[in-house]
Amino acid sequence: MTEGKKPFSALYIQNFRLFWIAQVISLSGSWMHQMAQGWLIYQIARSPLYLGIAGAAMTLPVLMFTLFGGILADRYSKRNILIVTQTLSIFPPLILGTLTYTGMVNVWYVILTAFLLGTINAFNIPARQSFLIEMVGKGHLLNAIALSSAAFNGARILGPLIAGLIISWAGLPACFYINALSFIPVVLVLKKMELKGSVGTGSSKGIFSEFKEGIHFILKQQDILTLILTIMVFSLFGIPFSQFFPVFAEDILGVGAKGLGYMMSSAGAGAFTAAMIIAFRGRIRNTRRYMSIAALIFPAALVAFSLSRSYPLSLIILVIVGWAAVSFLATANSSIQEDVRDDLRGRVMSVYALVFLGMAPIGSAMIGYIADKIGTPQALTTAGTICLIAGSVFFLRTRRKD
Repeated sequence: MTEGKKPFSALYIQNFRLFWIAQVISLSGSWMHQMAQGWLIYQIARSPLYLGIAGAAMTLPVLMFTLFGGILADRYSKRNILIVTQTLSIFPPLILGTLTYTGMVNVWYVILTAFLLGTINAFNIPARQSFLIEMVGKGHLLNAIALSSAAFNGARILGPLIAGLIISWAGLPACFYINALSFIPVVLVLKKMELKGSVGTGSSKGIFSEFKEGIHFILKQQDILTLILTIMVFSLFGIPFSQFFPVFAEDILGVGAKGLGYMMSSAGAGAFTAAMIIAFRGRIRNTRRYMSIAALIFPAALVAFSLSRSYPLSLIILVIVGWAAVSFLATANSSIQEDVRDDLRGRVMSVYALVFLGMAPIGSAMIGYIADKIGTPQALTTAGTICLIAGSVFFLRTRRKD
């Protein structure tokens, strides 16, 4: 077995291994923050509309700034960009924790700190995504992407579970303070990292020309374009579903903060399982068929969750939702990156981030508004049905190509 095909082969590379461990710590803090933020907003406002607005505030900056972030990632040192963004990420949760502890918090302060974190992420995401190849090389890229997804979704299990306990024992501010501290290991690892070589940055041609070059590449690649459009629909109508967990936990299933933690962790468990399977296998034999099946299962399970009134059944369905979402998105990410030139990777991944995360604020606000009018379960049923239509189109198109 060649080194590139070993299970978890990217972890044999020291730079990536240390970065991956630090990311697990940081992402666990981020998921703690997200759960605590949702619970705080719902306790203050008691409205799914504000949950949708907060989700939009977190991801709207991606829509606004991530394309510019992709240009910067292609021009300058990705490691230096990450050091700056991870350092700045300490301050919004620190501020929110202090406001909550002193009793000065209100829903708009929460939304403002979410917007600040989202703005930092808009520059962090394209740099982080395109930095992987500089740490591991092309031979380990797919494995590194899958392991990064496993870190994200492993933290998605751990973070909410810890947050649910901490909210009960120590209160909400502790979750925000822990998140602020969790960024420090990433900064330390990045500062100590030694790279033998790095992918060359593109020459500066002007922001508009560089942006247009990335867009033209995507438009010429029909497989990439189809994936991007499918991800866009899922981001608008499917990905924001977790923003409304507090409504289900409190009003529909009646399970409280601990139950909310288990709900988020169930989705994370499914997502983590999918990422670990991909990381262990290294290669999916028929990637497009695998993606197309996952693109059907994700929205179908989302509709089933919106209709469920049984807490145990809802947890099982959320495992399936998480597995299908990551099975589709992780393989889509790797498929796109493998077909991109090094000097365009930052810009193409910024477009990926734009449709994956940047469309979510529109979806969050839209679903939140609809939920406020007709009810959260009904709104998610409608959104899941739209995703099911898009997944069916992707599935049928893939079958015709096969």
